[in-house]
Amino acid sequence: MLKLRTFAGLVICVACTTAAVAAPHYEATDQSLDQHPLPAWYADAKLGIFIHYGLYSVPGWAPVSHPGHDFGSLDYIMHNPYAEWYLNSMRLIGSPTWQYQRDHYGPNASYYDFVPVFDERNKKWNPDTWAQVFEDAGARYVVLTTKHHEGFTLWPSKTPNPILPANRQHATRDIVGELTQSVEKHGMRMGLYYSGGYDWTFNAGPISAKEDYQTVKPETTAYGKYVDAQYRELIQRYHPAVLWNDIDYPKTGHPREIEAEYYDEVPEGVVDDRFGIGHADFVSPEYQTMHDIQPKKWEECRGLGQSFGYNRAEGEEQTIKPDQLIYLLVDIVSKNGNLLLDVGPEADGTIPAIQMDRLKALGAWLKQNGEAIYGTKPWTRAEGRTQDLDVRFTRKGPAVYAVLLGEPKGGSVTIKDVALPAKTSVTLLGETETLGWQQRGADVTVKLPAELPGKYAYVLKMEGAAD
Repeated sequence: MLKLRTFAGLVICVACTTAAVAAPHYEATDQSLDQHPLPAWYADAKLGIFIHYGLYSVPGWAPVSHPGHDFGSLDYIMHNPYAEWYLNSMRLIGSPTWQYQRDHYGPNASYYDFVPVFDERNKKWNPDTWAQVFEDAGARYVVLTTKHHEGFTLWPSKTPNPILPANRQHATRDIVGELTQSVEKHGMRMGLYYSGGYDWTFNAGPISAKEDYQTVKPETTAYGKYVDAQYRELIQRYHPAVLWNDIDYPKTGHPREIEAEYYDEVPEGVVDDRFGIGHADFVSPEYQTMHDIQPKKWEECRGLGQSFGYNRAEGEEQTIKPDQLIYLLVDIVSKNGNLLLDVGPEADGTIPAIQMDRLKALGAWLKQNGEAIYGTKPWTRAEGRTQDLDVRFTRKGPAVYAVLLGEPKGGSVTIKDVALPAKTSVTLLGETETLGWQQRGADVTVKLPAELPGKYAYVLKMEGAAD
């Protein structure tokens, strides 16, 4: 294939071959879609940033109950901690969000009255600021909510919503396009989330009982065409590196056709497992982790707090602690997963201070220890123990990384049930000196420096241990 680039008036052949190599073409079947290989960039990235930003960012509130996210209980539905579900929760008479809406906006205010407020406040939003924050946090990709369940889009969609007034359908700014440009400029990949299964303009609901989770999904022919058309807009206009669907896909739509067109347009793209078909590049548990190494690539999505969208009611108690965040990332990576970590900005684009604190801590740790995360694969096992700490293992080439989840006490650490080849060289990431070690039966003891670099988790690099 001939690729030409122009520099200072010169036309240069970047990659010329004697015969054009045909790009793979995908058909709208699970069998054909399953031939799509997992791109190396996604397997190696390990950390992405999820962003829930929209009309729900204006009220920015939800009760802080149900930290365990027991989705099925009626009490959970009435006390939903997801602030991005504000429209549903505010319509449940007697719920805390219903009361909050009445107290702050009055009994007759419409959710879509937040549109002009959101448009005014997001004039202050700077996409480059976000991109720099995410890059500094160590993220390799970003996924933005382009349309959540309330149907409002963050790009000027050319597909009209037949229910909402014209001035209530989408943001004035092309938030999707502006952020895509900034994220890619900072060397990260840009992905897009879209709520295909729920749209509370086409089927208002509300969800008030467990059975409503299914019955509120709109299945009209008009909605199927609408979702197909908006997906095609997103693919053709922004070429997202991740296509992240949520809550299934309308039965009247064509998810296999959309995925096939997407792969033809973006061969190195990936799709999640929420399109309601048999194919997926990765599975997407939510606020869950795995017990063992998974053969299928997976990606945990979760917020820094209990909510994805901005919730002004959340504080230290509801926000993951820096050490636990780092342990979470390491655990996920050791088991063949990625972490898609969500931030919930305020309506003007401000990332709450408590979330910024966590992102900075994560970025600082990865700056020192990212070698044990990026581009790694699972070892023969994920979990281990020292005399007093949990350990997680990753590997890259001949090196095995043992990540100590906490600060070891004393001048040495003994990792249980690990046998090292005699030629193994052991170092501590953040230090250059080679550490002494001894094999003591089934365990290995490593002598540590007097002062440990960094904080929270410490990485022993065992060069040659994977040979």
